[in-house]
Amino acid sequence: MLFTSMLRVVLTRSFKPFVFKGGSRNGLEFQGLEDLGLYVHIPFCRSLCPFCPYCKVIHDKQKADAYKAALLKEIDLACGGMAGKKKATSLYFGGGTPALMIDDLKDIIDRLMGSFSLTGGIGVELHPDDITEEVLGKLKEAGVTMVSVGIQSFDEGCLRVLGRSGEDYGGKLRLVREHGFDVVDVDLIFAIPGQTEDILEKDIGTAFEQGATQVSAYPFIDFTFADNPAKPLSGRVKKRMLQSLAGYCRGIDADRTSVWTFAKPGTEKYSSVTRDTFLGFGVSATTLLRDSFKINTFSIGEYVKRVDAGVLPTSLTLRFTKRQRAVYHLFWSAYGMGIDGGKFEKVIGTPMEKMFGAELFLGRKLGFLKKEGNSYALTDKAAELYHSIEQAYTTAYIDKMWNVSRKQAFPDRIVLK
Repeated sequence: MLFTSMLRVVLTRSFKPFVFKGGSRNGLEFQGLEDLGLYVHIPFCRSLCPFCPYCKVIHDKQKADAYKAALLKEIDLACGGMAGKKKATSLYFGGGTPALMIDDLKDIIDRLMGSFSLTGGIGVELHPDDITEEVLGKLKEAGVTMVSVGIQSFDEGCLRVLGRSGEDYGGKLRLVREHGFDVVDVDLIFAIPGQTEDILEKDIGTAFEQGATQVSAYPFIDFTFADNPAKPLSGRVKKRMLQSLAGYCRGIDADRTSVWTFAKPGTEKYSSVTRDTFLGFGVSATTLLRDSFKINTFSIGEYVKRVDAGVLPTSLTLRFTKRQRAVYHLFWSAYGMGIDGGKFEKVIGTPMEKMFGAELFLGRKLGFLKKEGNSYALTDKAAELYHSIEQAYTTAYIDKMWNVSRKQAFPDRIVLK
């Protein structure tokens, strides 16, 4: 907590915390924004994995039907009055388990395409249990080009710790490959109790061998509100496993495309989080605009009521100061292992060197950054530092915000210091 507070003060040049305030108003000012991503949250699961912190509930057909109707209404509320279609870079369905609403995805996509034209692809998260010929065929028919499969591990021991069975995950992944999606991302978890560096490296190798075009390996995080029977390995072990992960991927010539993501050379790369601005639809979905960050309510019942009343389901809104917005942009740009000076100035309105010249100079001297024209590339050393910062940020900020939002549909305010 002290570390994140100190870092916030240094980078924002202010003691002002991040203050999220309750309340909602209809109208999102996104028409003038470029590089706009779209996100849709589907909160339904067959069973609730204890390690997963995201907003989710057990699937119920009646509840899902009501949710779909509300979701379509939210899209209409957010996009009403638009003059023509707005360009969007991508559309991503997360969860939860989006495939549990497989027969509804095309209707949701069609409603969004009534207001947007995509310049990129459509991605969907998949649980291995959802991977069948029928589901994959319907995804292709709906226009899905990218899938992210939550394998977590191919090792039976690690899967038991996570509450998974792991029945023929390799075969499931091969089936995905056979359907010819542009991007096949495999999500893995490291620092699982009992997991070794050899097990992790074998998981990565298996993922690529069975059809992944990229692998995203995330550290096991024990959120305070999670019901994990097992706890993650220590921070020291996490760092060592991240080093092993990076070294192994370098040895097989996989490109490091983010702190935790590695891709086959020459393949299309994809991340659901590195967008300059984005609109989020559904419970717990977030929206990032030029000078604000919004979070939808985590309550499905209150979400449906709010939208049925003709009001956007925004639960909390953060109004950025200019420096806060710049720090947010830098944080997620750094996640992608590079900071584009031209893009920074386009989003923030001020040259990056002018705002953060001292920090960039220090980063170069310490071996964290390499200057490439008007941009900066992160080194592996910087990726390890980012990993540590992100772990602290998750504990101090995300855990607190999600925990409050799970308990209160519309909090009055949340202060993150």
